Amino acid sequence: MLAFANAKINIGLNVTEKLPSGYHNIETVFYPIKIHDVVEITDAQLISCKVAGIDIEGNPEDNLCYKAFRLLQKDYNFPAQQITLLKQIPIGAGLGGGSSDAAHLIKVIDQKFNLGLSVSEMEQYAAQLGADCAFFIQNKPVYAYGKGDQFMPLTLDLSAYNMVLVKPEIHVSTAEAYAGMIPQASDANLIELVQQPLEHWKNHIKNDFERMVFEQYPAIRDVKNALYRAGALYAAMSGSGSSVYGIFDKTISLPELEQENKVYYNL
Repeated sequence: MLAFANAKINIGLNVTEKLPSGYHNIETVFYPIKIHDVVEITDAQLISCKVAGIDIEGNPEDNLCYKAFRLLQKDYNFPAQQITLLKQIPIGAGLGGGSSDAAHLIKVIDQKFNLGLSVSEMEQYAAQLGADCAFFIQNKPVYAYGKGDQFMPLTLDLSAYNMVLVKPEIHVSTAEAYAGMIPQASDANLIELVQQPLEHWKNHIKNDFERMVFEQYPAIRDVKNALYRAGALYAAMSGSGSSVYGIFDKTISLPELEQENKVYYNL
């Protein structure tokens, strides 16, 4: 049994407070996009996690899919499986690929073994694996706050537009991005801002990570500028980077950006 685990982007990202625990409170909008990993489980004698496609460093046991499997197996004692993961969502790009893989694995396990988990129960399992992981259970646009682990449903449909995502050959670690961050409460109401005409977003919706990341990696800033020159109504870095997306009201081709970056169209 398999699932196609999609990525997400952040529309706006305000880092509002650093907590005594070292974590940060944020405000953002999560929006699902059509770049997919493939997650599959098959009967096996022993639990294993095999990864193809984009290479992932580290031990298979550290993969969020493996952790998700163990988390549910502890409570439901279903038999061993081989987890096969075809990675196509860029890593270190602010797209939530690992979280999506784990969330979709939870849904696949629920289906295969008829666990009868409710949406809320699946979200509770997913939340133990990462702040944004539970988002991918329902996989609908939300306003995310707290540590990015609390969600408010949001009516937002960008299907009439043409979204393009550009992934430079740069990896930005989340810890590195937060290290240079100075939290500041935002006066803007992001929920209201995303309901405004998309043409207004450019001057009002921001990603707090861009200042520091652009200073350290000017090539990422150059991608955003190139998207605006190509006619994007709105362009921004997703999460803490390094991917940058542009939203257009027309079909677009970006051969100049394809020379040094991976470009994904029609998202």
